[in-house]
Amino acid sequence: MSAPRVTKAVIPAAGLGTRFLPATKSQPKEMLPVVDRPAIQYVVEEAVAAGLTDVLVITGRGKRAIEDHFDRNFELEHTLEEQGKHDVVEELRSTTEVGHIHYIRQGEPKGLGHAISVASEHVGDHSFAVLLGDDIMVDDAHLLGQMLDVHERKGASVLALMEVPPDQISAYGCVDAEVVGDGLLRVRGIVEKPDPADAPSNLAVIGRYVLTPEIFGAIARTAPGVNGEIQITDAIGLLLESQPVFGVSFTEGRYDIGQKLDFLRANVEIALDRPDLGPELAAILVDIVRRRGLV
Repeated sequence: MSAPRVTKAVIPAAGLGTRFLPATKSQPKEMLPVVDRPAIQYVVEEAVAAGLTDVLVITGRGKRAIEDHFDRNFELEHTLEEQGKHDVVEELRSTTEVGHIHYIRQGEPKGLGHAISVASEHVGDHSFAVLLGDDIMVDDAHLLGQMLDVHERKGASVLALMEVPPDQISAYGCVDAEVVGDGLLRVRGIVEKPDPADAPSNLAVIGRYVLTPEIFGAIARTAPGVNGEIQITDAIGLLLESQPVFGVSFTEGRYDIGQKLDFLRANVEIALDRPDLGPELAAILVDIVRRRGLV
């Protein structure tokens, strides 16, 4: 069963960012800079590049900086214009023209499932994509585009799946799935953060989803778990009882900027790929490694 092309994206960005304290005490974790752009800008640009022109950001207390970032700053633009920095002005303006961005507050952090449920009125009876605000993909929207294509062909929800070391699966949602095509899997079961000994596989659900509107009914029927949070994984498990769910596997391009080492890796690798920074940064890294006797 085919489905219309998805045009709506939901970006949950209401989390507290406790893994990055004290840096996130007074600024959203999604605004942590990856080279010279905040992480959430990468996420929004990915959504727009995949054809998702209607973007809803789920925010919370202390997240106003996200809204300000995607808004015009006329005073700053005027100052830069007077200084002749026209290229910088154009770059600033481009952040306000990436798509139609809307905002709504979650109210209180009650889990990813609850955050997604807040989008129900905005989404309505349409399928939609979910992109986690602290997971960035540097792949020219290739993965998300594949997921949207699968949804269009199958008319079903689609999850991004990645193999992780077995001892790390307890940090993720995990699926039991069968291969039905090149990189395409049909999900048979899903569990949240299983003990490695009990995990049905080492396929982890990673921060990209394409969901049918029936997910909202499943979330409403999902009982709160640890810390009173409503997990989207549990809701997807309920959704499986009435409709198929597929997965698209991938291997690279993803950074979890909520993890300190991955945040550092993202900054280094993305900067190395830039012609204005890469050559000099590479020389600096080589010098550091040599001076510290790491090679």
